[in-house]
Amino acid sequence: MLPVQPAQAPVIYLVEPFGGSMRRQNVNLPHVFWDDAAVTRGDGCFETILIHGGEPVNMDAHIARFARSAALLDLPEPAAETWRTATLEAVGEYVRELGLDPQDVEAKCQWTYTRGRETTGVPTAWVSVRPIPAAQLKQRKKGVKVMTASRGYTLTPTEDTPWVTVGAKSLNYAAAMSALRWAKKQGCDDVIFVDPATGRVLEGATSTVITVKGDKLRTPVTGGDVLPGTTQAAIFRLAEERGWRCKEKDLTIDDLLGADQVWLVSSVRGGVRVTEIDGTSTKAPSKKDEATLASLIDVARTTV
Repeated sequence: MLPVQPAQAPVIYLVEPFGGSMRRQNVNLPHVFWDDAAVTRGDGCFETILIHGGEPVNMDAHIARFARSAALLDLPEPAAETWRTATLEAVGEYVRELGLDPQDVEAKCQWTYTRGRETTGVPTAWVSVRPIPAAQLKQRKKGVKVMTASRGYTLTPTEDTPWVTVGAKSLNYAAAMSALRWAKKQGCDDVIFVDPATGRVLEGATSTVITVKGDKLRTPVTGGDVLPGTTQAAIFRLAEERGWRCKEKDLTIDDLLGADQVWLVSSVRGGVRVTEIDGTSTKAPSKKDEATLASLIDVARTTV
């Protein structure tokens, strides 16, 4: 287990999206203008990356998804090596300033890429590294109670709606954040979105759903209205190497309640076991079975 880490100021690097230059930004000074599309429209994309052992994890998968998001949003292609270099420099400075052995450092890195200022049309881009919120660390240990909900809108693209940017990790997370606030008012910790027309389980507000039954791991079919999860993909790769049977499958709430275990997984929070769905307790696994899944998730998500 990692030691308790002292409070640490974020490290921010501004990235010049065309020239490839980068520089550190004073955290006490603003770097986004009043007319930036991130502020006025929520127009841009982002990635969130775990820093474990003082190094960014699963960078290639995040770079690939970042590029897909940018393409779907008609943003200039992000230069992979520029973002990689900026990330390594920002993480290195964060670790040095924290003053701990790098192997003891766990943090959150976020890439943000916006359409930029209305007056210039030049994209805005930056990398930030900061501590993992304490609430997320707590949920790793105690699990989460969830409520199910409709998104309230459809994300299914058609030939007549090519502008629907399904699959992009967009900055426009207002609906998901609102759903989380509503869930907390109802005494829950998180939300699992469900398609009301079909009863299909989609995803968590900021995570991917995984079920466990016997030696089978299942996750909702990606594409359309389910964002492919980098952490889920890493877990399935390792699980298959260890003899688990893994695949995407359409799931319902009954499937979740009938599973041996239900987990929400994401890069930084990691894996959190779902203990309750809409007021109904999920099956309580043995300590051994829960520890087996927790270890599988932890190894997969922290492999650099």
